[in-house]
Parts: sequence; structure tokens; C-alpha cells
Amino acid sequence: MNFQSWPQRVLVVDVEGNGTNPPDLVEIAALPVRGGQPDTSTAGAWLIRPQRPVTARAAGIHGLTNALLADKPAWAELADPVHDFLGRDWICAHNAHVDYRELSRHLPKWEPAGVIDTLRLAKATYTALPSYTLDALIKHVKPDLSNAPRVGRHRAAFDAYATAQLLLAMADRYESWEQLIAAAVPPSLPGAPEPETEPTLW
Repeated sequence: MNFQSWPQRVLVVDVEGNGTNPPDLVEIAALPVRGGQPDTSTAGAWLIRPQRPVTARAAGIHGLTNALLADKPAWAELADPVHDFLGRDWICAHNAHVDYRELSRHLPKWEPAGVIDTLRLAKATYTALPSYTLDALIKHVKPDLSNAPRVGRHRAAFDAYATAQLLLAMADRYESWEQLIAAAVPPSLPGAPEPETEPTLW
């Protein structure tokens, strides 16, 4: 892959919620990928005190309890800084519909240049896997996670780092940015290539 054809910064994002429907955000991570490498030195990470309590099920998955979040800022205090950090860059996420939907719901004026879905990309890249969950892809690809944040799986910073490494591993199968996004951007999300139309007489 020629990373010179990539945008200067692609943000790999992950969000965690409080377990309600629709969810309140409790954690966001945004990890820049520059020149084919994750840049942890400029990553963004935010813990958020939700309006409604974290459910026991959600806390059991990501470990973010109501007690741990009690002294964190509310979303109203973080919306502008998160919006500014995300800017108009491309974002990438695993099962990106979910992250894009929740970020858009919480940031109604935000619109990324495009949305890469590593789930969609993995299905195009590894066509015979029995599962395409993040755990299944980590097991299959075996990315180097030695420098991943020590917070552990199901925390936003770790999952964003793992997703970034999977993105870069899969990118090696594609010759250009255009080929990558053709495989990785769901048709309904920003940045999807325009379908080619047959020329008509008129």
C-alpha cells in the first residue's frame, strides 16, 4: 500500500455506551493513523459521566461503572472539544454504522469526510472466515498489540488501537486508497464511491 495516497490523518474511533437505548456515551477514543502508523502521541480519549446510570450489563463488558464516572465531565462539557478534535477527517471503526450513528447523534453538526468500516473491509479481504468480530479478526490477523493501551479489551482506547492495526494489515492487500475505500466504505455512509453509471444517449 502506498500510504502517500492516504489522507494526512485518518482517525480510528471507538465509542462505549451506558447500555440504555439509545445509549449515553461513556467513553470515546480517536486514534490518528499517519503515514501507515498509529500515532498514540496525539490520540484523543474522553471519559463521560452519562445522564442515565450505566447498566450492570454494560459495566460488566467495559468495566466503566457509575462510581468510576461520577466525577467525569458531562457530555455538554465535552461536545465542543470532541467535535474540534474530529474535525472533518476520515474516520474508521469496526462495525462503523454504530460508532458513526452515535457520534452523529451526539454531534449533529459534525460530518466526516468519509467512514471506513473494518468489518466490511474484513469481509472483502478475508472471504472465508466463520466470524468477523473484532476478537475473531485479532485471532486471525494476529496484529502487534504490544503497544496497545493497557486498559484492555472493550475499552475505547484499546479497541481503537486494535482496529487501527487491523486496518493497516488489511490495507496491504490494496494498491491504493481508492481501492481500499471501494471495499471498506458502506454505500450509505459518507465517502462511499459514487456508483458508475452507464452512459446514455441523452
